[in-house]
Amino acid sequence: MSKLQGREALAATLAALPGTTVFTNGVFDLMHVGHLRYLQAARALGDRLVVGVNADSSVKRLNKGPDRPILPEAERAELLAGLACVDFVTIFDEPTADAVLAALKPHVYCKGGDYTPDSLPEAPTVRAYGGRIEILAFVPGRSTTSLIARILATSPERTP
Repeated sequence: MSKLQGREALAATLAALPGTTVFTNGVFDLMHVGHLRYLQAARALGDRLVVGVNADSSVKRLNKGPDRPILPEAERAELLAGLACVDFVTIFDEPTADAVLAALKPHVYCKGGDYTPDSLPEAPTVRAYGGRIEILAFVPGRSTTSLIARILATSPERTP
């Protein structure tokens, strides 16, 4: 069974599995230790971890910057699927994960510590189907944006 699945196929797969499904989502551009620690913590909350990856067009709409994403969606999804703590990956194009959550109905929805349960745009969707929201600790100083800034600051071809 492939770890990379479309929404409909994944919904059928998950419906047939016993236990607790944990879901998280994000851009996951330029994987770093903050991503890994976050995903490992999310996986520890259940029997399987599903990661929703923002499609390239979705990343553009999120205003992450004109040159983002750096890695295309297929590569970001493949990198995530290669992690032992990730059981399934799906790509979504919507501005929020609401439609994916409504289709998959994971037991637990995780986001990083830069959110609160009430600030999540997906919170009403999760609560409507009876899911639980978990906010995981944010790894300080570890973000793709700060990593890109460090790369650019040390690049001999770029002048500030």
